[in-house]
This record gives sequence, C-alpha cells and structure tokens, in this order.
Amino acid sequence: MSKSPSREDVARRVHSVALHLMRYVRSQDTALGVPPAQLSALSVIVFGGKTSLSDLAKAEQVRPPTMSRIIDGLVRSGLVTRETDKRDRRLVILTATDKGTRIMHEGRSRREKRLVDLLQPLVREEIDLLDRASDILAKELRTWTH
Repeated sequence: MSKSPSREDVARRVHSVALHLMRYVRSQDTALGVPPAQLSALSVIVFGGKTSLSDLAKAEQVRPPTMSRIIDGLVRSGLVTRETDKRDRRLVILTATDKGTRIMHEGRSRREKRLVDLLQPLVREEIDLLDRASDILAKELRTWTH
C-alpha cells in the first residue's frame, strides 16, 4: 500500500505544475504584442475594474514608480486611460480602454484554447478530478486574498 503524500510534497508539485502551466499558456501572449508586465497589469484592470495606481502596484507586488512606468506604456499604446479623481486630485484612476479590453479578452481566449488542447486527451474522470481540484484551490485562495 502506498503512503499518502505529505502537504509539502503536494505543495511542491502544485507549485511546479503551476509554473509550467503558466509558461505553457503564456506562449500565446506574444501574438498580442504587449509586454508581459503590461499584460499582467492590464489584466487586473480589465477583469477587476478601474483602480488606483497604488492599488494596482499592490496587486502586482511592485513599487508605485515601477507601476507608473508600466502604465505609461499602456497609456501610450491606447490600452489604459488615466484620470485624476475629482474629489481627491492626488488619486489617479486607471481604466481599460475598449482596445485594452478587447486585447485582454483575446489573450484570455488564446490561453484557454491552449489549455483545452492540453486537456483534450484526458478522460472524463480526469477532467472531473481537475475541476474539483481547481475548485478546492480557488476556495482556499479566496480566503487568503480577501
């Protein structure tokens, strides 16, 4: 009878698989013509809604000056707009443009298609198992991120 893996063993494997999986799907991003750091920031704005520069920097785990440079590129490309908050002029609100939203949705579709291709050879039971595992991980992540 085989021994059940420890939490540490599972954590190591999930970490490795998550990294490889992101590299696998990220290969589709080059077609979008937007650098990875900009795509990541744009994703937060598109799927999370308008935000401040400081909140975005916090979400992306970078310092505000770094995020400001990333946003400069997104603004130059017409993917994000900056607006000064009417009540607090020190606050800059970032919003995705229609073009930014379109590019982000295209990127998401490309990544999802790549994942569908990866899952294609799996049998129904394996798909169901991955679905349950995804639900479990998503539930635990919500407790840490909210």
